[in-house]
Amino acid sequence: MANQYETVFILTPVLSDEQLKEAVEKYRELLKENGCTIINDEMWGLRKLAYPIQKKSTGFYQLFEFKADPLFIDKLELTFRRDERILRFLTFRLDKHAISYNVRRREKLAAQ
Repeated sequence: MANQYETVFILTPVLSDEQLKEAVEKYRELLKENGCTIINDEMWGLRKLAYPIQKKSTGFYQLFEFKADPLFIDKLELTFRRDERILRFLTFRLDKHAISYNVRRREKLAAQ
């Protein structure tokens, strides 16, 4: 049974636009190859970090909201850990309240 998840990861700020697009596309393809349904995909852009990570004070934030088999999450997180371009990541399962909040948030963004 597939659960709905949201993952946010921070890419190192030293990447060029081309490298950034390639890194995000790699994870988008990883999700699709493993039978995940991508519901939402947002590039939040370059943001200041709350505290330095690996002596960097900024990073490119990317969000994916997707449906996946729970066993796939370990594979995704292992891939994040092995990629030196990823500074941090967080993946969590969404409950019904978080799902309805995300739907409302996307509708509000689309209306703007």
